[in-house]
Amino acid sequence: MTTMLHEDRLAAVVAVVAGTGARTVLDLGCGEGDLVLRLAAIPGIDRITGIELDAERLRRAQARLTDRPSGGARVQLACASLTQAHPNLAGYDCACLVEVIEHLPAADINRLERAVFGRMRPRHVIVTTPNAEYNPVLGVPPHRFRHPGHHFEWDRARFARWGRGVAARTGYEVTFRDICGAHPGLGGASQMAVFRRADQPP
Repeated sequence: MTTMLHEDRLAAVVAVVAGTGARTVLDLGCGEGDLVLRLAAIPGIDRITGIELDAERLRRAQARLTDRPSGGARVQLACASLTQAHPNLAGYDCACLVEVIEHLPAADINRLERAVFGRMRPRHVIVTTPNAEYNPVLGVPPHRFRHPGHHFEWDRARFARWGRGVAARTGYEVTFRDICGAHPGLGGASQMAVFRRADQPP
């Protein structure tokens, strides 16, 4: 994935988070802190928690955070699994999973759903994942994924089925959009689902 697409994806997620009015945000699968650093600059966000299972990537994220200006949101990072519910992570306004789900084995997708949507239950959940339909534009052969760590790459119809199923099972509403470009027939390089807990106002 090119840097430009990565920046476009992060910008799209930041815009949606800001639009929710969230004051507390989870970045699940925060990697080296790209999204965390951008969220920390948004006025009105008070607390950000980044969760990452890869300890080395988490150390890099922590090192980057030491260079950010003082003030602003309180940021904490933790090395933990995304597929286990953590009681102290319940009640956040918004959770983000940016290009994360495709790295999980199929069985872990169900565990992730139960942990995030069933038990942590943030008011909003933002999920992005590669759009497989766009792969030819990026020169990705039909028999390959964009990244060797991906277990799957869904087209837009498959992603929508998954998202609607999650929403129906867990008491959320969901909308979908293309991000990172807008090919007239293939959509964007990535796709986004925005879940809103059904007991929250629009």
